[in-house]
Amino acid sequence: MNPEEISTELVRWDRREFLRRLDDVLRVYVTAMGYSPGLIGSRRGFVAGHAQRDDFRAVATIEPATGRLVGIGYGYHSGPGQWWHEQVRAGLDRPAARYWLSDCFELVELHVMPYAQGHGLGEAQLRALLDGVKATSVLLSTPEGDTRAWRLYRRLGFVDVLRNYLFPGDARPFGVLGRLLPFDSPPPSASA
Repeated sequence: MNPEEISTELVRWDRREFLRRLDDVLRVYVTAMGYSPGLIGSRRGFVAGHAQRDDFRAVATIEPATGRLVGIGYGYHSGPGQWWHEQVRAGLDRPAARYWLSDCFELVELHVMPYAQGHGLGEAQLRALLDGVKATSVLLSTPEGDTRAWRLYRRLGFVDVLRNYLFPGDARPFGVLGRLLPFDSPPPSASA
């Protein structure tokens, strides 16, 4: 399918709609990340649990004619005791952890189906997702490498928080990137 031939609509999803479309969310996730579809079953409980977190929000890119999910972005307020929050905190020194994690929105997933990438859908999802977030910073992790995702985050002012970080259960190195909120605030310096 040619992305120029599809019409898309960006919509906000509440917890109920996100959970109703959970299989579609997971399908976009594994396809965009290049994971085996067999991973869907093992991730279902984790992702469903994310929808119960404080300040959960989600945006979806849909093909209006078919209802097909083309892209998804979601996150929530990151806090002590949450797995990802604790992993990142362990990788930072105390001042950096306080700076980045004390009032942080965790961008958990931001994906667009491969056939529709490169047309601004990811940026639109990211901006819509973060619009109105009350946290002072946003953090995310993404596999290391020169990818569209890295270029998008850099273009939008995300800076290095941790590089080549190894999360338990994944042999790939990840970059943890951060940015101050709202988007009209200046990006932090790389030394923050």
